[in-house]
Amino acid sequence: MRTSGTTVAVAPDLAPPRAFDEAGRMVVDYLAAAAPMGAWAVTRVAAGRQTVLVAADRAYGIGPGTEIAWSTALCRTMARGTTPRVVPDTAAVPGLTAAVAAQAAASVRVAAYVGTPIVAPDGELFGTVVGLDPEPLPSADLAHEPLLDLLSSLLSSVLAADGAAVRTARELERAVSEAETDPLTGLLNRRGWERWLAREEERFRRFGDPASVLMMDLDGLKAVNDTQGHDAGDRFIRRTADTLARAVRPGDPTARLGGDEFGLVASMGAADARRLADRLQAALLDAEVPCSFGVAPFRVDRSFEAAIAEADAAMYENKRARRVGGPAPVVVRGLVDPIAEVSRSRS
Repeated sequence: MRTSGTTVAVAPDLAPPRAFDEAGRMVVDYLAAAAPMGAWAVTRVAAGRQTVLVAADRAYGIGPGTEIAWSTALCRTMARGTTPRVVPDTAAVPGLTAAVAAQAAASVRVAAYVGTPIVAPDGELFGTVVGLDPEPLPSADLAHEPLLDLLSSLLSSVLAADGAAVRTARELERAVSEAETDPLTGLLNRRGWERWLAREEERFRRFGDPASVLMMDLDGLKAVNDTQGHDAGDRFIRRTADTLARAVRPGDPTARLGGDEFGLVASMGAADARRLADRLQAALLDAEVPCSFGVAPFRVDRSFEAAIAEADAAMYENKRARRVGGPAPVVVRGLVDPIAEVSRSRS
């Protein structure tokens, strides 16, 4: 410890965590030591799925990126207040029967359960702290509700502070330099797109926010350039950008990545992103700029690079289908069946 004037500096290893994932790691490590169970985890609930952000596991093989459908999650009824937060024997709680059976169908036995909500600043459910064990446990061995209250309150507070810091940083970053903007469309260029991805990947992974990549490729730019000239091709590209700008939510980055290639990261799950892609494809067709689309979700255990590769492959699949038979459904790649994912995580 050292002093400077009237201030007192604190050793770095004694400073409280400022990032949500760091706080989550501290919580699960503490619970694993203080109240041992088969697994402890901090999860995010979004886009119909419960995704593990950090975990301390010794029985299930659960790790970051493991997902289950929220409709079959034990935490769903806990968050609603219809089942207890501390359940030494899940067989004794009828309200958990369906959720326990759903996990058992994926070869995941949950005989004891502990859970508590993590609340976002707007009062909505952000995620949960959850403990699971394959065998019933004595009540005295499980974390008590006051401890759960303390830890979930800690995580909710860190979430609010970390989220506010990220929002402030994003506002500053939106003042994009000319070097990162495509002069023809006003969208991000490839450099700006790659810098955005590099900045945001860790943030999306930290909070488990839903995100999907949409890759787009214009179907007729070469023909326009060849038959009508490059000025007409530039108008074709600008019409594309204008149509996208009107239909995409502010804050979701849209980029022109090459001559006729565009990219978008939408802050939504894959199902909503596919519906968005369908709407964008229809809007572009109405604007007489037909375009092929591909969609892939970002996952906390992977990278934006992987999602882009999946979306790009899906886009080319859509383009081939459109060449053969006209309009074709937008393709989504990289989806994971949530129950199957839990089962695979054990193998």
